[in-house]
Amino acid sequence: MTQHLADRTQPTSGSGQPQAHDWWRDAVIYQVYPRSFADGNGDGMGDLAGVRARLPHLADLGVDAVWLSPFYASPQADAGYDVADYRAIDPMFGDLHDADALIRDAHHLGLRVIVDLVPNHSSDQHEWFQRALREGPGSPLRDRYHFRPGTGERGDAPPNDWESIFGGPAWTRVADPDGTPGEWYLHLFAPEQPDFNWDNQAVRDEFRSLLRFWLDMGVDGFRIDVAHGLVKAAGLPDMGHPGQLKLLGTQVLPFFDQDGVHEIYRSWRQILDEYPGRRIGVAEAWTPNAGRTALYVRPDELHQAFNFHYLNTPWDALALREVIDSSLDSMRPVGAPTTWVLSNHDVVRHRTRLGGSLARARAATLLMLALPGSAYVYQGEELGLPEVTDLPDDARQDPAFLRRGAHEDGSGDGQEGLRDGCRVPIPWTPDGSSYGFGDGGSWLPQPAGWGGLSVAEQTGDPASTLELYRAALAVRHAHPALGAGADVEWLEAPEGVLAFRRRAADGTAFVCAVNTGGAPADVSALLATGKALLASGTGHDTATDTVTGTDALSAGLLPGDTTVWWQE
Repeated sequence: MTQHLADRTQPTSGSGQPQAHDWWRDAVIYQVYPRSFADGNGDGMGDLAGVRARLPHLADLGVDAVWLSPFYASPQADAGYDVADYRAIDPMFGDLHDADALIRDAHHLGLRVIVDLVPNHSSDQHEWFQRALREGPGSPLRDRYHFRPGTGERGDAPPNDWESIFGGPAWTRVADPDGTPGEWYLHLFAPEQPDFNWDNQAVRDEFRSLLRFWLDMGVDGFRIDVAHGLVKAAGLPDMGHPGQLKLLGTQVLPFFDQDGVHEIYRSWRQILDEYPGRRIGVAEAWTPNAGRTALYVRPDELHQAFNFHYLNTPWDALALREVIDSSLDSMRPVGAPTTWVLSNHDVVRHRTRLGGSLARARAATLLMLALPGSAYVYQGEELGLPEVTDLPDDARQDPAFLRRGAHEDGSGDGQEGLRDGCRVPIPWTPDGSSYGFGDGGSWLPQPAGWGGLSVAEQTGDPASTLELYRAALAVRHAHPALGAGADVEWLEAPEGVLAFRRRAADGTAFVCAVNTGGAPADVSALLATGKALLASGTGHDTATDTVTGTDALSAGLLPGDTTVWWQE
């Protein structure tokens, strides 16, 4: 068991409403994808020992917490999101002693630890599912999943028309113990990931027990995978048409964002509140709108929910302002912080997604970190890593790619089989067999020249993206107006420029201005007094012989694809 971080936050009010000083309200949380972060034993696969050894990098970066993607015992049909044993570490990542040591070291460095929890589905190798297959129809274990007879004269058609997120039908038929064709089971993702039936009390009891297991280990919270998917509409009704995946995030579906999920999270919140140190729950919830997302973070439910509406917003001043307003407006009534994220393990890295420009990616980062609420940073974005779009087909391991194939142009939203491109192991040094990732190569091939973006290469270079992140997080921690809050004050700005002010309780004012256009904008009136704290530009673009950083601001110009932080 670990010594937990001291509780440095204010208690909740009598109504249960979190107070402004709760750590998670303005935390910067760094996502570690263990396979691709650091390899401690030289087998080409990242592991917990590797993560533990690199924790000082995260402390130096200035983040507040680390979120670890799954490391549980798993056949790895979906990179660990198919869990066979939620209380064991997969040998490829280490063991429970490694997990305990990692949590202890992180706490010693002042970092909180959030772990992934996968409650929508298990692995088909989970003991419950294997027993359900062996025992056949009528087994109580089958009621812990969604087993149904097929349709048609011989039951050889799926029970309904639901489609898998990874392509094809969401149902797979099993053989009965005597070898004859039997029932079908539901899997909204890969066939190796059967969905739990959350109407079954044993499922609910098991996950409450799992929460306590990991809380007792000392973790500070849980990122809840597919938080919107646990409850299915009664009777599992047909959708009535194909192409259901195109509706994700646009309307409530019979298998997603059902109101019954909220009862589950209210029971989980009670457990989280029993533990000291403000343990939290974070929902990965794809919902039709920000208002539906807010339901997951009411005062008696979870603490945060990912803001996918912001992640999917184009690089456009008007669109960004609209999504920022709607995000803040939706969270304000429930008293929850808004979250901001640009990249993660399921989507194309934002440098590539926003057009491939490093300048634009850096500008987007400073905008995100200036907004009120909590921000998420995906491993490697602090290095300015682009998406790797030219991985050979035989190297890819995304199950969606194996089931559906990739787009010819290498594009995709992360659910088209192209998630491997953001999962390539990150570089730590400019040379070596895997650029410092480990001594035994890397499980996905790294591009030539990857070492030029490495931690070692960028450290100490004031123009580097790594040093920009370090500086931004230092300012964020130090500046009172960048603390927790729920409001921005929009300022008049030239076309294509987004500008807002934030004020601290002591009256200190902070201004963020971002030029989403390609040409410099005159912001002399906007930034008439005060001083620049930080600019996303590097100072001088030798390719175009133009000034791009704070030097340009002294002339009253904000270059294109540039964000500036200004203290009035």
